[in-house]
Amino acid sequence: MRYRGLRAAALFSGGKDSTYALHWAFLKGFSVEVLVTLRPERSDSWMFHRPAVELTPLQAEALGLPLIVRGTSGEKNSELGDLEDALREAVDEYGVYGVVTGALLSDYQRMNINFVAHRLGLKVYSPLWRKNQASYMRDLVRHGFKFLLTSINAYGLPPRLLGRPLGEADVEEIIARAKRYGFNPAFEGGEAETLVVDAPLFRSILRVQGHVEKKGEFEYLYVVDDAWLEEKEVTGFGRPAAKEL
Repeated sequence: MRYRGLRAAALFSGGKDSTYALHWAFLKGFSVEVLVTLRPERSDSWMFHRPAVELTPLQAEALGLPLIVRGTSGEKNSELGDLEDALREAVDEYGVYGVVTGALLSDYQRMNINFVAHRLGLKVYSPLWRKNQASYMRDLVRHGFKFLLTSINAYGLPPRLLGRPLGEADVEEIIARAKRYGFNPAFEGGEAETLVVDAPLFRSILRVQGHVEKKGEFEYLYVVDDAWLEEKEVTGFGRPAAKEL
């Protein structure tokens, strides 16, 4: 399938999945014109990532891409209308023909994105769909993605993993714990949320400072108190080199 030059928007939450899907799109030759972020008011949105989503403008700056941000109630029936409005803006303002998503396993999420995109005449690309979850987590680290946990909501995930970039040993621990305690190692069941602070396409590194709050017996939140960008070395082509997937 030929993707080169295809003008696309990328749904972007600032977490590992949407950032990895964006990485894939660039490697496949898409012309990604704009990032689209939905910022839910509710922490239990059916469709959209909530923790630290307010940092996507900094991440978009690090990526050198424009960003459309739309608020949404996060309620099941209204958030699809908010998604449609945001994607319509991407079509009208940036002339996109496709939308790239980081959907992993959620049939509800993928079905509704496809439904909204179809109404707008957009083709949907979900490169992570049904990937092996453990292999995917290892690929993230191997391909240079730096991400931290911003929330935990699962028995078996220790709060000491919150708020710091995860390395290979951390990922292996998460995979082992997922087998032992029965949660999804890539957190597709809402066991944790992530924030990407560096990636091959980032021109700057996102630095954060924050603190951990306990919300329930097995529920913890990393609250970002401050965030800023630090420049990093780029290639002669204007972006850090990206590794093949």
